[in-house]
Amino acid sequence: MAYTPPRQAIWGVERLHAALDRGEPLRVLLVADTSASPKLAALEARAVAAGVTLWRGGAGDLRRMARGDTPAEVMGLLGPSLQPDLPELCGRGGVVWLMSGVAYPSNVGFTIRTAEVSGADGVVVDARFNHTERSRVSHVAMGADRLLPVLYAGTAEVLAQARAAGKRIVALEDSGAVAPWQVALDGPLLIVVGGERDGLDPALLAACDATLRIPMGGFVPSYNLQAAVAMIAAERLRQLGAA
Repeated sequence: MAYTPPRQAIWGVERLHAALDRGEPLRVLLVADTSASPKLAALEARAVAAGVTLWRGGAGDLRRMARGDTPAEVMGLLGPSLQPDLPELCGRGGVVWLMSGVAYPSNVGFTIRTAEVSGADGVVVDARFNHTERSRVSHVAMGADRLLPVLYAGTAEVLAQARAAGKRIVALEDSGAVAPWQVALDGPLLIVVGGERDGLDPALLAACDATLRIPMGGFVPSYNLQAAVAMIAAERLRQLGAA
């Protein structure tokens, strides 16, 4: 199966002008803050007029995000809306991560970063975080929360919307009976991850199609939550055949 990410990066002034010409869904424009190119200035003005979010970054930012040896002075993000409601998000054809009852904002931030890098459709958080805690989530996510949808909603509502959209629901829990590579993780999917201390309620696990358990070989009986999420995300990409 060829893997097509829900959001795609494109580079260069001419390519981005062409995207606007064709009405492609350009969402974000990242521009080197040292550039004084008139062509780039014209692109910026056109993008802003079209409602595209404009970010400025250093040359190092664009170099780190380049997919080649020579980074361009500008790159853009193509993809669906970054601000969908819950039914729209669940209706997309990829994977959504649900963080149910997670206690630590840093773990949510790391998960958002992992979800974005691995090509998820979005992340839903069921946690009572205050403003300071949500700021911590954003800080740890290192901007990834501005590149994919992050919604706050109750677990029961998310499960209902996922079922209505035809998603399979898979939980990640120490009590699971199957390893991640023993379950199909492609297609429309909701992956549910529980709190660091209490995990997921048995009634919630019973509502899932499968419960995954990552094998462990050490003395400590569990992985850090964000490490476990990263392993599942990577396994899904492997199954999709992502290069």
